[in-house]
Amino acid sequence: MAKQPMLKFVTVDRDMPEKRAAAERNKDFHEIYAEYAAAKAQEQAGRCSQCGVPYCQSHCPLHNNIPDWLRMTAEGRLKEAYELSQATNTFPEICGRICPQDRLCEGNCVIEQSGHGTVTIGSVEKYITDTAWAEGWVTPAKPMQERVETVGIIGAGPGGLAAADVLRRAGVQVTVYDRYDRGGGLLTYGIPGFKLEKDVVLRRIEQLEQGGVEFVMNCTVGEDIQFDELRNKHNALIIATGVYKSRDLQGPGSGATGIVRAIDYLTASNRLSFGDAVPEFDSGELNAEGKQVVVIGGGDTAMDCVRTAVRQGAKSVKCLYRRDRENMPGSQREVNNAEEEGVIFQWLSAPKGFVGDPVKGVMVQQMRLGAPDATGRQSPEEIDGAIAEEPADLVIKALGFEPEELPTLWNQEDLEVTTWGTIRAEYTTGRTAMDGVFAVGDIVRGASLVVWAIRDGRDTADAVLDYLNAAEAVAAE
Repeated sequence: MAKQPMLKFVTVDRDMPEKRAAAERNKDFHEIYAEYAAAKAQEQAGRCSQCGVPYCQSHCPLHNNIPDWLRMTAEGRLKEAYELSQATNTFPEICGRICPQDRLCEGNCVIEQSGHGTVTIGSVEKYITDTAWAEGWVTPAKPMQERVETVGIIGAGPGGLAAADVLRRAGVQVTVYDRYDRGGGLLTYGIPGFKLEKDVVLRRIEQLEQGGVEFVMNCTVGEDIQFDELRNKHNALIIATGVYKSRDLQGPGSGATGIVRAIDYLTASNRLSFGDAVPEFDSGELNAEGKQVVVIGGGDTAMDCVRTAVRQGAKSVKCLYRRDRENMPGSQREVNNAEEEGVIFQWLSAPKGFVGDPVKGVMVQQMRLGAPDATGRQSPEEIDGAIAEEPADLVIKALGFEPEELPTLWNQEDLEVTTWGTIRAEYTTGRTAMDGVFAVGDIVRGASLVVWAIRDGRDTADAVLDYLNAAEAVAAE
């Protein structure tokens, strides 16, 4: 009888891929986790309990068929595992690296609830697709039949790229427009290399190009080309711009030199990794070397900033967050990695004002948690008189992102937006009030996770195909 490859969680402990020592990894921007060896990937995949109701799958925005591809991995059927993984996820190797698995699939693993330690789902997912690339199993789109319809996609981030992939595989002619010189959006310029090395993103964009997707870069809609021109040029449009407008700080001195936006800081660092000239880094404006750095915020962007500052040689790095550790929005795994690398977290702390211009310090207000807010989280309250100055030469604002005013920028009064400024679009289809115009990702749901953008892109691409098919049927009558 063949040996049972699964249900090993009782006898085999959870074992993540080896993580480079903090003293080594905090000097470079390479990914911090090693790759599983084949035997280790099979062993860890074999810890899956194959439970009847897979909570890991139901808590994955893409509803990836996790138990089945874990079983295939445990049985050495890696090509089948990759094909099953790719069937629901356009970029599994990216999600395996950057998804907050501790909040999604792994955080809801049944064996974790029973005290045996969750299956290392993200690491196995990364291993499967990295192996697929190495073996040549990942191939460009080859539609069975070409279609004459064209679809324009505004934005080359994860949502736009996921939609482009689905549409191109269906034979649609796809053109992606993006304001930057490289595709990928925040995958390329917002997320540091120690979480997602850039060749992982660029090879996916190259794959899309080889499959027939056209990219028009350095193209800002509303300036280089008008929205109405795109509507006239294409049979359908998908808006996938993301949200790039940074939330701002208030308080005395908030306009001082040395207080910078997280997106500018991270983009400068990522551009350096490509060998680009970055004057703002060379001048010291967006360079943490030798500085006392204070990052304000508690999300994953804040974690990216503090860990980047460490690698740039900051004198000290501190993170201020107005709630406690248990109530922060960022991944706990990222917090642990940051602490290992020397970052100091000051919980229940908020900026009250800034000293000097250029900035020399942050006035830090101590907080306490009061009554829950509308989301159920406890609202932070100021503690009277509890204010202290924290020295700082560089302050990075990582308070989240808001949508740009697209109806104004694009001169489109009919483009409906919500009270939050996000585009009003139909759930699951991405349809807007404008005929033939769809929207996906953060520009619809607000700043969110990459995996949700991929889900939106795939769902909306299916809706666009339905729209094109309906139009074709009407034309044929």
